[in-house]
Amino acid sequence: MSVPFLPEGGRSADDSGLSTVEVVILAPVMILFILVLVAFGQLVDGRGALDGAARDAARAGSIQKDHATAMAEARKAADANLADVCSGPVSVTQTSQGFEPDTIFTVEVSCQVRGLAMLGLDVPTTLSSSFSSPLDPFRRSA
Repeated sequence: MSVPFLPEGGRSADDSGLSTVEVVILAPVMILFILVLVAFGQLVDGRGALDGAARDAARAGSIQKDHATAMAEARKAADANLADVCSGPVSVTQTSQGFEPDTIFTVEVSCQVRGLAMLGLDVPTTLSSSFSSPLDPFRRSA
């Protein structure tokens, strides 16, 4: 039995070009995997940003004197926090009842984040977050 001659690399002549085929097959798979990780990272980042925006919106609204100003300030705070996170309009709605002293001011903030849209997948990624803040007894007077 004769042993086939192996060149310096230790591979037989039948293995030539195998590395090229492996790279051609595996490179797109690895790139797709990295893009999916980035897309899910954007979803996680969007969730954190939405939670922070809801907190800031509830607090900004809870220190105002009247309901109209409270909602305007809550929207302004949410828009400022989510300017570079959301790909659409930011929605801020009050979910608590009334605006009386010694009650809770609760807002829900929602928007659509980029997420999987960067991969060309039409998966709706509308996230929402809610936060409550007590109405400050020492609210602004004018």
